[in-house]
Amino acid sequence: MEKFTAACIQFSATPAWRRDLDTSLALLSEAAGRGAQFITLPELCIGLDAKEGRFAPSAFAEHEHPAIPAIADFAREAAVTVLLGSIGVLSDDGRIFNRSLLFDAAGNIVARYDKIHLFDIDLGADGVYQESATIAPGGKAVLAPCLGQKLGMSICYDLRFAHLYRTYAQAGASLISIPAAFTKVTGEAHWHVLLRARAIETGAFVIAPAQCGKLECGAECYGHSLIIDPWGKVLADGGEAPGVITAEVDLRQVEEARHKIPAWTADRLFALHVA
Repeated sequence: MEKFTAACIQFSATPAWRRDLDTSLALLSEAAGRGAQFITLPELCIGLDAKEGRFAPSAFAEHEHPAIPAIADFAREAAVTVLLGSIGVLSDDGRIFNRSLLFDAAGNIVARYDKIHLFDIDLGADGVYQESATIAPGGKAVLAPCLGQKLGMSICYDLRFAHLYRTYAQAGASLISIPAAFTKVTGEAHWHVLLRARAIETGAFVIAPAQCGKLECGAECYGHSLIIDPWGKVLADGGEAPGVITAEVDLRQVEEARHKIPAWTADRLFALHVA
């Protein structure tokens, strides 16, 4: 598909996964009603709590997760592709995978991605976060089929690791998904800059649905879900309130941007000299 409408859904997750699922389905319906063919949800959007900087998402074994059949049914009935930004999926060692799932328009799961880079940071007075205390890291980058294109999948903190996205671009990705629950502090400083950089350096469309507002656990998310074209232009910005944003994705722009500046194919080997 050369042209389609993409949508980002933005809201605040809660410790009550049933409430979040109802919110997600309502906003998915709104996005589909606005003509979106690819609809994306944010990171950890179906049940989220946190205690002392440790993430505590609602988590189930994948085959028992209540959100999965509900989202699959929606995708099939609306005939749209849906990115379930991420949910908590139980691992064998008792920790949780932060897992993104891609559903095709027939309701089938066509790709799974487990967040590779975990949010272990110290913001001083603004908080300490230790995602790895409860979340198990993934170990595979995933290039997924999406509306006849290739989608490079990632989640939130992955955004800061440029080599992941360069790998996707060099493998042929024309779309990149970055669902997130970015903190307000880091979002105000880095969100727009990093997302635009990922689009520019890869020559791909970046689609980044985000959580917004103050969560019940006390953390505050930045919002500003973004859809960005391969030249780095912001096509849609979700601001700070819950809702849906949409933008037209014209894949011809990927070829145009990469033809103009083919930096993504021009790597050269070099040695590091420490003087």
